[in-house]
Amino acid sequence: MNDFIDFNNQSILITGGTGSFGKKFIKTILETYDPKKVIIFSRDEMKQYEMASDPFFQKHQKKLRFFIGDVRDANRLEMAVREVDYIVHAAALKHVPAAEYNPFECIHTNVMGAQNVVEAALKNSVKRVIALSTDKAANPINLYGASKLCSDKIFVAANNLSGSIGTRFAVVRYGNVVGSRGSVIPFFQKLIDEGATSLPITSAEMTRFWITLQQGVNFVLSSFKRMNGGEIFIPKIPSMNIVDLANAMAPNLEQHIIGIRPGEKLHEVMVTLDDARRTIDDGDRYVICPEYPFDGKDPIKMENLVPADFHYASNTNDEWLNDDDLKALLNETRAYAA
Repeated sequence: MNDFIDFNNQSILITGGTGSFGKKFIKTILETYDPKKVIIFSRDEMKQYEMASDPFFQKHQKKLRFFIGDVRDANRLEMAVREVDYIVHAAALKHVPAAEYNPFECIHTNVMGAQNVVEAALKNSVKRVIALSTDKAANPINLYGASKLCSDKIFVAANNLSGSIGTRFAVVRYGNVVGSRGSVIPFFQKLIDEGATSLPITSAEMTRFWITLQQGVNFVLSSFKRMNGGEIFIPKIPSMNIVDLANAMAPNLEQHIIGIRPGEKLHEVMVTLDDARRTIDDGDRYVICPEYPFDGKDPIKMENLVPADFHYASNTNDEWLNDDDLKALLNETRAYAA
């Protein structure tokens, strides 16, 4: 609790609030605090209906506000943000091949939507805003990653616009979420449950960063307290090879190579060599500090600056998951979902 801001009697809005992260974030807020209200802003009325019908959220219905809306719609977003204290921006188009095939839609949601969130926050004097990013935004090779890099830049630069309004913006960047909708673990589990005779592997060399949903939520909550504005917060999390992941989940199943999908990387990076010049080691996380400090003061703590040749990549990571670690994460994820 000491690592988190006191959200009691505060109003919080989360875009994309019916997604995996959104539901876990809101559940954590409601279990831990007594907020004034929590606004779920998303465009899918069926997902909102299903969320509102969940017994847990029904118990807290007096605190919840379900807003149908799209981050592309600036007017609707501005209306939803009235009298809001904190925003978590989680809405995005995230499917890599879909973004490659539908670039206009990806740009409208991930880039223009980010601008709309910033402008709505400034017009309504929101206290603090955190945008969720992705490891794919570092040295992007696909449109999804490039659009999220643009989004990151928008939120970092937004601090220069707040002036006397005082709104502060920051970004949280992390890797694959264990068990999240659309990720490889539930995909593998579905194949296993359906009696598949082998699992598809994109590349035997492929590695990824891994974090649980609850760890991601806690990281965002702690970043709200640590932020001064303009930072990109990156948790220190473990890596795992995709073959080791498949072996841990189904040791008796064969594997077949299907090749890397369009726009997909072999390994992911969260801090690039160029970012290292502005990156500090802050204990449980790395922090990429803004190049143009909005308040005229350079936030870099020189004694905590990472080495000039530093980069944080999934294949050169110091921390790796083994079979037991992965099983523990999967059990933790199931326990939180129960």
